[in-house]
Amino acid sequence: MMTLMEILRGRRVVFFGGKGGVGKTTLSSATALALARAGQRVLVVSTDPAHNLGHLWERPVGDGEVTLWKGAGTGLVSGTELDPDRVAQEHLAAVGRTVKGLMPEHLHREVDRYFELARQSPGTQEAALLEKMSTTVLEASERFDVVVLDTAPTGHTARLLELPTLMSAWTDGLLSRREKTERFSDALQGLEGRRRGGREHSAQEVRDGEIRRVLERRQQLFGDMRRRLADAATTAFVMVLTAERMPVQETLALHGQLRTTGLDPAALVVNRRSPQDAGEFLARRHEAEGGHLRVLEAGLPEVPLVELPLLSGEVTGLEAIGRFADLLA
Repeated sequence: MMTLMEILRGRRVVFFGGKGGVGKTTLSSATALALARAGQRVLVVSTDPAHNLGHLWERPVGDGEVTLWKGAGTGLVSGTELDPDRVAQEHLAAVGRTVKGLMPEHLHREVDRYFELARQSPGTQEAALLEKMSTTVLEASERFDVVVLDTAPTGHTARLLELPTLMSAWTDGLLSRREKTERFSDALQGLEGRRRGGREHSAQEVRDGEIRRVLERRQQLFGDMRRRLADAATTAFVMVLTAERMPVQETLALHGQLRTTGLDPAALVVNRRSPQDAGEFLARRHEAEGGHLRVLEAGLPEVPLVELPLLSGEVTGLEAIGRFADLLA
């Protein structure tokens, strides 16, 4: 049986996803520390609104990069938390400023009203988080050897990973419509004899050019993220669960959703596996867990499975994270 570190060898981006409360933040942090001990520079990014990263490392972590561990050599763990509400607010504010810069001043109040409504619209938060996450991953990949993402619970994660394809297609459609509009406008101006050599660009043409540049930047960003997610040689998705009925069923469902996005999970990590030689109660629990895991293995026979033991006490602080990291090797 391969260890988790052997499975993740050579990966540049690692997602940890699964049902809430199964230990994704612990696994993300311990993996980051294990990689950093081997001399790699690692960034841990939390997209889970619960944000346990700071609690786990026993130090404040916010939207800036914070150094969590530094070795004697090149090894480093940095951490950052992406708060979905704050990301959505900042995203809408930035887009609003761009739109108002392209619109006549008398329409600015209408723009403000539109974005206030958009703030409450379904999908706005996820789309904003995707853009921020994509930017963070792509920029961090230039400065870090590995980016580890501690994602939100199962359903949110699956939708988030579908968005690069959906948003890229949406942006492609907008660009296609812009091209048709611009060709029609050019033809109309030509018929009216308004295209003259040396004529300055109209305010509308300036706005059209800026809109096109914004759309092309988004198209490139989502395209890059989509290609990064689809590259199994550099990107891994690890499904974390406990050996119980509901986490097993959610994991099987998540696997199906991931496959539709073209992403094949790299590993299953069963966390907090009960020992079979520590008393009658835990022995019976171990046997019951085995039944759930047989269902999991029957449903996903091709995905490597890693079991991690139930530990005494809460995993908080560098020393505890270090002990957990030892288990991964």
